[in-house]
Amino acid sequence: MSGHDEARATHTPPPPLVLTPALEERARALARAPRRLLGVAGAPGAGKSTLAAELVAALGPLAVVVPMDGFHLAQSELDRLGRADRKGAPDTFDAAGFVVLLRRLRDVREGSDDVVYAPEYRRDLRNGVAGAIAVPRDVPLVVVEGNYLLLDQHGFAPVRALLDETWFVAPDDTARRERLAARHVATGKSPAAAHDWTHGPDERNAELVRATAVRADLVVRPG
Repeated sequence: MSGHDEARATHTPPPPLVLTPALEERARALARAPRRLLGVAGAPGAGKSTLAAELVAALGPLAVVVPMDGFHLAQSELDRLGRADRKGAPDTFDAAGFVVLLRRLRDVREGSDDVVYAPEYRRDLRNGVAGAIAVPRDVPLVVVEGNYLLLDQHGFAPVRALLDETWFVAPDDTARRERLAARHVATGKSPAAAHDWTHGPDERNAELVRATAVRADLVVRPG
């Protein structure tokens, strides 16, 4: 398959389901404490969101997903900084704001906030939306998913210590790139532009993220 044919594969299957009984039980064990943060990391298109969604579906009211993507800098700010052509790189996020949120999410002392609100990223708006995700104080497990949870640069260094456990999702890279290109087409890029972005900025970010897998507690390899 040529690069442009790859990008045209708009019917590329979604990431395979990866939540095994063993992984579910591992997450449930974390959820037995008053508040734990589970990090799900991986390269762009790895299936982090799929795994996080499966966890919440399985655990129900015991878990809430908080994606790192809510801390994308606004498109207007990326334009001002001259970074719009590599959106998704570490320095196109508000890493300091993300760290502050994680510290608030860990704080379940008496007198702490009853609800902590987190932002979510809206691809249709190309921007984050503040206050979109509610995390009540009595939810024991927060599933934090994102590319740079294990990165020790660009302001993300404090993140690893704020997570009680981290999983790194490591699928087949060819399938990951095919899904990623198809996702770009589905959200408005031309097939050629989707191919170029997948094999350009996304792949540079993927190389950076892959190097952080050694810091994870568990590497998950979807079948």
